[in-house]
This record gives sequence, C-alpha cells and structure tokens, in this order.
Amino acid sequence: MEIAANSALLVIDVQQGFDDADFWGPRNNPAAEENIAALMDAWQETGRPLVLVQHASRMAGSVLAPDGPGYAFKDFVAERADRAALHVTKSVNSSFYGTPDLADWLTAQGVGQLVITGIQTNMCVETTARMAGNLGYEVLVPLDATHTFDLAAEPGPDALRLTADQLATATAVNLQGGGFARIVTTAQLVTAARTAAPTPTRA
Repeated sequence: MEIAANSALLVIDVQQGFDDADFWGPRNNPAAEENIAALMDAWQETGRPLVLVQHASRMAGSVLAPDGPGYAFKDFVAERADRAALHVTKSVNSSFYGTPDLADWLTAQGVGQLVITGIQTNMCVETTARMAGNLGYEVLVPLDATHTFDLAAEPGPDALRLTADQLATATAVNLQGGGFARIVTTAQLVTAARTAAPTPTRA
C-alpha cells in the first residue's frame, strides 16, 4: 500500500453527542476512537494534512445541535484539533457539502488521496467516500477507525433492522465492491505512512 506524501486524513463527526447511548442505541467497534487517534498521530508525525469535519444538525432535538454540548468534538480529537489544516462544518451526510468547500481546498492543495474515518460508518463516512470516489479521488477507508449504531427502518411493515456490525459489513461491500474505495486497516495505514514519511512541516 502506498500513502501519498500529501494524503489527507478526514476525521468525520467524532463528536460528544455520539456518546449518548439512549439517543443512538447499541454501537459497534469500541476500538474506533483509539484507531482514529493513532491515524491522527501518524498523519501529524509525518507532515500529512488532517481535515476535521463537524456535523451541525438542523433536526429538532438532535444531540448534535450546534448550540448543545454534544456538538463538541470528543476530547481526543479536541486535543489534536490544532494540528488540522482544515475544519469543515456541515449539516448533511456528505463532507463535500460543507463550509469551507472541501473539494476546492483539496484541489488547491493538490491532494488526490483521501483516508476517511469517523462516525457513522454507513452514514457520513460512506456518503463522503462514495462522493469522493465519484469525484476521482483515491479513497481508503479503514473500517476499524469508524463505528455506527443499530438501525431500523421505522415505521415500516416488515420491521427491517440491521445491527451495527451488519451495517459496517454492508458499507465495506458497497464501497469496495462498488469501486468507490478500498477497505483497509488502521495498522496498514500507520505502517505505510511511517514507511514513506515525508519531511514534517515545521512551524
């Protein structure tokens, strides 16, 4: 695996509101936060760009409302936020529909490879990865640096429901099987990034 010298790491919606189990229900992959932090550290150590994305929900009663405590980044992200080259705010699933414009920034920086992490696997991570693939970026998704929640199709006559793990598997199949992205692991990315490390930028 090759990691470009200017490969951009997108950390999507890793916000405190997602810790509200009463609101979201059961989640998967308790190692997601640890893996996201490891990637953030590897990107910072090797001088590659970090992009933080934050969801400002417009839905009434959302735990991600911009005027509520759940809007804030989780502590481990906030502690590393000063390393970010870009901070995008959005209110929809795709990080490409936010402010400032992500695609414009990536073009200006000459970035062609994206590593996409965060919450939720099957929502904002998958939507961003699909759009990035359509726009021509090389997209890598470390599934173990994402997580999601059980989801039901309600209301509905068939009581359709998938667990968080089932949804994550579906995302992996959709993205790689559909040609949008390559599914990888955090360990693979960290090793590759440090093996082919550019010279870190000094302030």
